[in-house]
Formats: sequence, C-alpha cells, structure tokens
Amino acid sequence: MLPPVAPATPADQRRPLLAVLVATFFVRLGFGLTLAVFASYILGRSTGLTGSSVGVAGLISAMAPVGEFSTVLLSGALADRYGRWPVLFSGMAAAAILFAVAATTRDRYALGAINLIFGIASGAILAASLAVVGDRADEAHRGYEMGRFDAMNLFGWVGGFALGFGLLGALPNDRLDLVFAGGALALAGGLGVTAWLLRRAPTYHGTPAYAFRTVIQHVFRRSVLLVTLPWLVIYMLIGTALVFLGTAAEGIGVSTTSLALVIGGGGAVLVVTQPYYGGLADRFGRNRLLTVGAVGFVGAMGCASLLLAYGVTYPILAGLGVSVILALAYGPAALAALADLTLEMSRATTMSIYSLTISLGMLVGLIASTGLYSRYGNPGLYVFFGLVSAGLILLTVARLRETAARAPAPPTTPAR
Repeated sequence: MLPPVAPATPADQRRPLLAVLVATFFVRLGFGLTLAVFASYILGRSTGLTGSSVGVAGLISAMAPVGEFSTVLLSGALADRYGRWPVLFSGMAAAAILFAVAATTRDRYALGAINLIFGIASGAILAASLAVVGDRADEAHRGYEMGRFDAMNLFGWVGGFALGFGLLGALPNDRLDLVFAGGALALAGGLGVTAWLLRRAPTYHGTPAYAFRTVIQHVFRRSVLLVTLPWLVIYMLIGTALVFLGTAAEGIGVSTTSLALVIGGGGAVLVVTQPYYGGLADRFGRNRLLTVGAVGFVGAMGCASLLLAYGVTYPILAGLGVSVILALAYGPAALAALADLTLEMSRATTMSIYSLTISLGMLVGLIASTGLYSRYGNPGLYVFFGLVSAGLILLTVARLRETAARAPAPPTTPAR
C-alpha cells in the first residue's frame, strides 16, 4: 500500500496550516526541554530520590494540569469568539515569559505558581492550534492533517525531551536554569516565525453570534465524550512517564545520554507514522485506527510492568517497541474523529475538551502513581498500570458499541 501523500490545498489554507505546525513544534520543544529536567530542578538533585521527594516533585508538576483543565474551556471559547491567533500568540508569549522567570528561582512555591499559570497558557495554545487545523482541513483529509499536527506536536515533545535529558546528564544541577532560559528562547523564536508566516494570510477572526451555554451543552454530548475520555486514561500514564522518566532511568543504570538518543530516534518515527496513520484513518475509518491504538497502549503498559519486574531484556523491549508503534495510531484518528463532530464556530471550544481531558489525566495520573509508588513501591505501579489498561479497554468498547448502534460514517476516499 502506498503511503498517503499531502492533499493539494489552496495557498490561503496552506500558510496558516504551516504556521500552526511551526508554532506547535517550537511550543512542544520548549515544553519537553524543561519538563525533562523539572523534577531534578525542583529537588536540587537527579538521583537518590525518596518517596517523599517524589511526592513533592509530583505535586508541583501537577500544578500545570490544574491550570490547564480549569481554564481551557474558557480559552476555547475565546478562540471561537475572538479568533484563533490572538489566543495562540498570547499563550506562546505568556509561556516564554514564565520560562524566563522560572530560570531565576528554585523556590518551590514560586515554581508551583509559575507552573499553574503555565498550564493556563498551554491550554490556550493547544485549543487554538487544533481549531486552526480543523478549520483548514476538509473532512476527507482531516485525518492526514491531524496526523501532521500530531507529528509536530509529539516530535517537538520528544525532541525537547531528548535534548533535556542530554543536558540533564551534561550540566551540573546548579546550571539547569540554562534549560529554562533555552525553553524561553525556543518559544520566542517560534512566536516570531509563526507571525512572519501569517503575514497577509486570511485568518478566522471569530464571530459575535456565540452562545457559550448552548455550545457547552453540545460539547459534552455522549459522542464527544467517548472520543475524549480515553485520552484521560492514556495521559494518566503519559504524565507520569514524562516527569519521572529521567530520574527513573538513572536509577536503573541507564545514562541520560542513552535515553536522549532513544527518545530522539522515537521522534523520527513519529514524523513518519503520524501522517501515515492519519491517512489510514481517512481511508478506513476512525474506529479501526482507534482500536489499534488502544491495543498498543495496553500492550505498552504490560511491557512496562514486565520491565519493572524482570529488568531490561530484549524480548520485553521488542514487545514494548511493537506496542508503541501500534499505540501511535491513536492520536491522529482521535483528533480527526473529534474535529468531525464540530462546527467551525464552536470548534475551539470542542477541541479544548481534548486539552481538558489530557491535563486532568496528567493530574490524576501524577497523584495516583506517586501515591501508590510512595506507599507500595513497584507493586503500586502494577496496580496503576492495570487500572489504566482496564479503563482504556472499557472506553474503547463503549465507543465501538455506540457507533455500531447508529449509522457509521462511511470511510472516505484515500488521502491523496
């Protein structure tokens, strides 16, 4: 089967799409860069973490998801009412300033407050970005375009993590403030490049005919929730991994340099697979790719449990690699399925549900996993992985039953 290729889009659509991809990459690069070192930056050390210190780092890290899920619906509403780009640019500028401020302090209360406000900015950026892609991509190619967005989103994350973990091993702990300064520069650079790309390009400027109460009633309907709630349990897992992956790797003897190389290689895989999976979702339907992705996530959690129990072995690593490749099918299909359910006027508000559920998932995951690990050690993590897997399976089955009960949308033509 030939891989999907980019659809021909008019020039007035291509430039805003390119601009949001550039903005997404730089935003996630800065986020990943700083989050890779955040736990070590808070605690002042990278190794020898106790259960109580893990709990402190987890609590401060959880402030960003609190800020995001508590305000992201408002950010989406503002993007629908006043336009996507003012909200996106405001979020990027605020995040750059916050990173610069974080580089000047290690006070835990200050970092908690900074992280809380940073979460607000993060939600605004994501809701507005997804709305731009949904506005510009027609339904027949929406999976492909969401795949491109997800590729830049995840490639920025893993690129930032790879660089961050490399710096975590190369820099002494008292110089990790330079990482936050680098994150601020990445966001400022992305803001400048995005603004340049948008010059004279037609953009969506919002609408005065916007009833927030009516929109919210439609946003929380069953069909939307069955697309977004699986992200809740997925990000319970991802949020935990993002914050503690570096320190956990050092604890089992894996150098941060090796970890950086592995994550960087994963980023290259993302760039290839996400648009391809999005094109497959356009051709064969969203549900099939969502199911494949859910199977991959469950397999990845099973392999992670085996790694904790038996250490690093080639069969377990092979199983983990296959599971991750399958799990990558989930993102583009789910984003396209959610965009399919929206109208342009309320698209940012609806897409903000994605941000709300993943930030809430990261918050709940951090609290649950750190609490279970602090109390029970590795067996607590086995319970955590098991609960996340069960939740994802139940929600996937519920969506399949819901779509089977009504006439499903037919598969679209290949994304060519």
